[in-house]
Amino acid sequence: MEVEVFRRSMIETVSRRDSVSVKCSPASQNLRMSTPRSIPLSIRNTHREFRASSAPLIPNPFPELCSPTPFPVLTGSLGGRNPPSNSSTHVLRVFGDATHSRSVLVTSGTTAHDVCKMLAQNAHCTDEESWALIEHHSALGLERCLEDHELVVQVQSSWPVESDTKLIFRKNYAKYEFFKKPVLFFPEHMISDSADVTKGMTSSELVQNMVKSGSCPEIQGLLHVREGGKKSWKKLYFVLRRSGLYCSNKGQSKEPWHLQFVGDLEDLNVFTVFNGRKLYGAPGEHVFCIKASKDRFRCQNLKLMCADSEQSRTCWITAFRLFKHGKQLQCNYQLSQSSTRLHKPSRPDSKYTDRDESMVAMDFTGKSGGRVIQNPHEAQNAEHEEGLNWRKREALRHSLPTSSHGSQTAVHQVQPWFHGGVSRAEAQRLLEEQGQVDGMFLIRDSQLHAQCFVLSLCFKLKTHHYLIIPLEQGDKQYYTMDDAVTLFTDLLQLVEFHQINRGILPVCLKHPCTCIAL
Repeated sequence: MEVEVFRRSMIETVSRRDSVSVKCSPASQNLRMSTPRSIPLSIRNTHREFRASSAPLIPNPFPELCSPTPFPVLTGSLGGRNPPSNSSTHVLRVFGDATHSRSVLVTSGTTAHDVCKMLAQNAHCTDEESWALIEHHSALGLERCLEDHELVVQVQSSWPVESDTKLIFRKNYAKYEFFKKPVLFFPEHMISDSADVTKGMTSSELVQNMVKSGSCPEIQGLLHVREGGKKSWKKLYFVLRRSGLYCSNKGQSKEPWHLQFVGDLEDLNVFTVFNGRKLYGAPGEHVFCIKASKDRFRCQNLKLMCADSEQSRTCWITAFRLFKHGKQLQCNYQLSQSSTRLHKPSRPDSKYTDRDESMVAMDFTGKSGGRVIQNPHEAQNAEHEEGLNWRKREALRHSLPTSSHGSQTAVHQVQPWFHGGVSRAEAQRLLEEQGQVDGMFLIRDSQLHAQCFVLSLCFKLKTHHYLIIPLEQGDKQYYTMDDAVTLFTDLLQLVEFHQINRGILPVCLKHPCTCIAL
C-alpha cells in the first residue's frame, strides 16, 4: 500500500509544472489526436487521470524533461482553429509568383509589416516601400491586402484545412494612396447628402479633413448584389456608415424604417473578386465581396457586390477599411513613411521634400560648385544645350538591330519595369493588382507590331497604352512615341526621360510595375 501511494505521488509530481497539475481525461485524449499537426501545442500529456493523494510530494529532480519546449511547425493551414500562443514559432510560406516561394520563420505576434520587411531584405529589393502581403483564394477568386498591423498566423487560422489559399508578396502602391489624394478615392456623387457640408466646407475639403483624421464620410450608391447560394443579381441602394452597412428596401430612400442592416464592419472582411464574370456570373468586372470573419470560406457565406466602375469599387473598399480600422490605418501609414525616410538619403534643403516637381535649372560650368539660374531665358538656353549634349552622349550607345532584338536586349530586360511578351490583358491585370495609381507603368513587347514595344501607363484608375515605334535615321536606330519629335536610342533612355518630363503622356512615369521571384 505504501508503494502504491509512493508511485501515485511520483506520477503527480512529474505531471506538475510550477505547482500546477495537468489532468487529461480519455475524452481529451481523443480531442488532442484530432487536432491538426499544424497547431503547435505547448504540452502533450498522455498520462491517465489520477486522484490526489494526501502523501507528501517528492521534489522532481528533472523538471525540464516534463514540459517540451515549443517547436516550429508548418502553418500552410491552421485548420480554422484558435491561433496558438505567442511563444510558438511557425514556418510561413510566401509566394512571389505562381511557382517561386520563400519560407520565413515567424512567431504568432509577427505582423504583415514585419514579414514584408524581412522578405524585402532577403530578396535584396532596392526599396522597401509599398510592399504588401496578399491573402489569395484561387478557387473562390478572392484577394485581400493584409493590413500592416494584422497578425499573419491569426489570419491563417481562419483558412480551411484543405484549400489552395496562400500568401503573395507583391507591390501595392494604392495601399495608402488615399491619404495623399483623398479626393480621387471619394468622388463627390458617392458622398452621402447627410454629410456635414453646410458649414462653409466643400465636399472635397470634408473628405480631406476626415481622411487625415483617420475617419471617412458616409458613402452611398447603387450596387448589383448577389446573396450567398443564389445565382441571380439584383440592384440595391447601399449606405455605408460607421455603425455598419445598410441597404434600402424602397428605392433610394434612407429613412430609418427603410434601411435594412447588413452587417457590422468590425466583423466583416472585404475582398476583391477577380474573374467575377466567369465564377459568379457578375454583370460587370468590378466585383468585390464581404464575408463575416467567423464564417467559413464557402460560396454560401459570401455577399457579392458589383460596382459600375473601378473608381466606385475602389471607393467602397477604401471606405470599408477606414471605417473598420480608422486611426490604426493612419498609424500604419505614418510608420511606412518613417521607415521609407530612413532608407532615403537626406537632402540638405528640406524646403522641397514634400513636392514632386521641385527641380530648378543649375549651371555647373564655373568653379563655385554650381549656381541656380534665375533668368528664365538663360534657363531655357541651358535646357536646350543640355539636351544636345545629352543626345551626343547617348548616341554612343549601341543602337538596336532592325531584324531582331539582338544584343541590346540586356539594356531593358534587366529593368524591373520590362515584362517581355505579356499580353495587353495580362499587363492590365498586373497594373490593377499593384494598385493602378497614377504614374504606374510597365513596358512590354507589342503583339501586333513586330520589333515594337508598348508602354502601359495608369492614370485616374484607367490603363492607357502607347506604342513605341522603332525609327531609322542613317545607320542608327531610335525609338519614338510622338512621330519622331523626340528620339531615344533605347528604352532605358525613354523611361528616364519620361520620369522627368511628361511629353505626350498625361503624367510622368513614377512607379514601375515589378514582379519578384522569391
